[in-house]
Amino acid sequence: MQIVNSHLILDACCVLNFCASGQLLAILKSIPVQVAVTQVVREQELKTLQRLESEENDGATQFEAAIAQSLLITVDFESEEEAESFVNYAAILGDGESATGAIAVHREWAMATDDKRAISFFRKETPQIQILSTLEIVKHWSEEAGVDSQTLRDVLNLIRVKARYMAPKSDPLRSWWETAMK
Repeated sequence: MQIVNSHLILDACCVLNFCASGQLLAILKSIPVQVAVTQVVREQELKTLQRLESEENDGATQFEAAIAQSLLITVDFESEEEAESFVNYAAILGDGESATGAIAVHREWAMATDDKRAISFFRKETPQIQILSTLEIVKHWSEEAGVDSQTLRDVLNLIRVKARYMAPKSDPLRSWWETAMK
C-alpha cells in the first residue's frame, strides 16, 4: 500500500472497523503517513464506541490511546473553503464522510472510507484524491507485521462480527478476505 500524500484521514466506518479488530494501535503504526480523523468523526465515534463499551469492547480505550500517542490526530476545518465544502457535501453524504472528504480535498490528503456513496461521489468529483478501504489497510498491516493466518482470521472475524462489516462483492480484495477467513 503506497500513500502518495502526507496524511491519511479516516472516515468513521474505518475507525469502527479498526477498533472492532482489537488491533487499532498496531494498524495505525503500520500506516506510513500521519493518520487523522476530523473533529466530527472523533465526537461521533467516541460516543458510539462508549456505547459499545458495555459489550466488552475496548474500542473507546484504544481510540483514546491512539490519540494520546499521536498515532491519530484530530483535525478541524481551517478555512472557509473547507467548511463550505463540508456543508455542500453534507447535502449529499453523512456528516462524517462530508467532513473527512472536505479536509482530504482541500489539504490534498488521502482518505479511507468504506461508504459506497462517498467513494462514488469523491471518485467522480475529485478523482485526484486517493481513497483507501478497510481491507487495503488491514491487508497492509497484516503483511507489514507478518501476522499469522490464525491471528488475521481472528481480526477479520472481529471486524465482521463487532463492526458488522462484510467485504463488498465489488471490492478487489474480496477474494483475499474470503481466503483469509477460511
